[in-house]
Amino acid sequence: MIYEGKAITVKALESGIVELNFDLKGESVNKFNRLTLNELRQSVDAIKADGSIKGVIVTSGKDVFIVGADITEFVENFKLPDEQLVAGNLEANKIFSDFEDLAVPTVVAINGIALGGGFEMCLAADYRVMADTAKVGLPEVKLGIYPGFGGTVRLPRVIGVDNAVEWIASGKENRAEDALKMGAVDAVVAADKLQAAALDLIKRAIAGELDHKAKRQPKLEKLKLNAIEQMMCFETAKGFVAGQAGPNYPAPVEAIKTIQKAANFGRDKALEVEAAGFVKLAKTSVAESLIGLFLNDQELKKKAKHHDAIAKDVKLAAVLGAGIMGGGIAYQSASKGTPILMKDIREEGIQMGLNEASKLLGKRVEKGRMTPAKMAEALNAIRPTMSYGDFGNVDIVVEAVVENPKVKQAVLAEVEAAVKDDAILASNTSTISISLLAKALKRPENFVGMHFFNPVHMMPLVEVIRGEKSSEVAVATTVAYAKKMGKTPVVVNDCPGFLVNRVLFPYFGGFSKLLGFGVDFVRIDKVMEKFGWPMGPAYLSDVVGIDTGHHGRDVMAEGFPDRMAVEGRTAVDVMYEADRLGQKNGKGFYSYETDKRGKPKKVIDPQAYELLKSIVTEQREVSDEDIINFMMIPLCMETVRCLEDGIVDTAAEADMGLIYGIGFPPFRGGALRYIDSIGVAEFVALADKYAELGALYTPTAKLREMAANGQKFFG
Repeated sequence: MIYEGKAITVKALESGIVELNFDLKGESVNKFNRLTLNELRQSVDAIKADGSIKGVIVTSGKDVFIVGADITEFVENFKLPDEQLVAGNLEANKIFSDFEDLAVPTVVAINGIALGGGFEMCLAADYRVMADTAKVGLPEVKLGIYPGFGGTVRLPRVIGVDNAVEWIASGKENRAEDALKMGAVDAVVAADKLQAAALDLIKRAIAGELDHKAKRQPKLEKLKLNAIEQMMCFETAKGFVAGQAGPNYPAPVEAIKTIQKAANFGRDKALEVEAAGFVKLAKTSVAESLIGLFLNDQELKKKAKHHDAIAKDVKLAAVLGAGIMGGGIAYQSASKGTPILMKDIREEGIQMGLNEASKLLGKRVEKGRMTPAKMAEALNAIRPTMSYGDFGNVDIVVEAVVENPKVKQAVLAEVEAAVKDDAILASNTSTISISLLAKALKRPENFVGMHFFNPVHMMPLVEVIRGEKSSEVAVATTVAYAKKMGKTPVVVNDCPGFLVNRVLFPYFGGFSKLLGFGVDFVRIDKVMEKFGWPMGPAYLSDVVGIDTGHHGRDVMAEGFPDRMAVEGRTAVDVMYEADRLGQKNGKGFYSYETDKRGKPKKVIDPQAYELLKSIVTEQREVSDEDIINFMMIPLCMETVRCLEDGIVDTAAEADMGLIYGIGFPPFRGGALRYIDSIGVAEFVALADKYAELGALYTPTAKLREMAANGQKFFG
């Protein structure tokens, strides 16, 4: 053994060839943490010192190659002073450069996922061989940063600037065939042939059949573009990427600027440019929020995994109520491999559900994400029915009928009689109490809420709601089924609106107050979209449906009368009474026309303004900052209450629920991280300025206590 550590070993194979193997002990994946980097330093030094070595192959002892850097260490490192952070980055880069500068040829065998620092390790080798099932990429922009182990330097010199910009700015994972086409890897083979292919390549390089020094040289030099080519290439790319990323996500454009600044330098100077830009991004609030989101997501996955031990396997599911929602649920289940019965009392409902599933599957085929054969398989896994005849073998039933407690209770009692005793029943209700619905059942322990968000195929969140009598097995099985469907489940306790809608309605409450003061809804939409929401509150109301919002508001007002009850008529009442229900009937706050692609396009409708005049109580001048505070303070305050009331267990789950469920701006990290970014004491003081607006704006006693003690929700 030439070197043996806890993450890396270097051993002789044959004829002067050594294998540097990544296999981090005690972890399911390889990652670059301090230990791995230190051992890579020692490994490279050991190889350098051994004159008998003629070539190096780099392998992984795990199913993945290297997933990247250890994100948990990022948070700690990014607090360091700039100079220290730059120095540390360059020190790490020196290890990769010394590996690249070894006097002997190097080949890396990419057996699985190689992302971020993992792929940057691959780029430092002379040759790359990839298993046909592996994926490579540089996803750092998704964390608000860009590659920091030489990715912005080596990748453009390996695959060309245009391709490198696309890979780095999008942060996407790339399949083997695409990596080969781009020249990011030199060969793609079946996974079981990978070791043999790497050995063959290194032997050819040792024999002089392949010139590894010539292969290495472009990575050490400046980019091969003249001044005019550089200007055309970089300026076009910056314009396009800025348009795609938007103003709130600086990392993709900063990555291009870094490649541009380093274009006329050799490797070592270019790495200094990369390090300086990397540190600048690392200190941004966007990076802090996006890294926080990543860590929150990991926490959610860990919590969901705890349920696996007691969850029952769902081999056959059912959905009650077809239509758009039922069809979306059926599509999601079938496309992820769980057959599903789709029941409705009307033939038209069944047809609508099948059409929805078929349309969604067809789009996947069009985009090349699914073969026609797989589409047929998924469609065959959806079995339409108008009776309970086949329900005896069902493991879980998702009820998705009309949002009316009496109708839901009747349907749930009916289906309970048709399924086996241990089948789980789940209601896709958005606001109605699970404990209330459970009163109609003989086996309430088998009943939970399973709230999908619309459109089902696009929204990642599923709220799994625990009622008073829901068993842990019922909760665990529903969580496991949601995961199997490709969703992110968050377990919440029962209350009106659960987590997401309970928090969303105070946001709409702030919107309603602004309209009562005569503020233009189009202006409010623009301000909130600039703040980072995918759509403003008026447009969101139209998309959700004014009737849905009207019903939900009444449920919430009944549940939380102290702060959510409304006096007098509101904008939602006016729209509802005028039968302006939003996109579903072409008129709401906006009117809707069909664009060239057949999608609804909003247009300003003077009639909406006329209707809204009747609910203006006083004309008040408000700033853009006021608009943000009117809407964000109630939303954040209700999130705090949900955490304090135990509706959700952790701050991480609360924030992820809002990001995945209602599109809370990810670069702001969630409602509780947003409070942290302002400062808890500062947020309390801000809320107190708006105290005249009512109880929605009143800080809780515990939040005031946190403010007094200098506490935060995170860290």
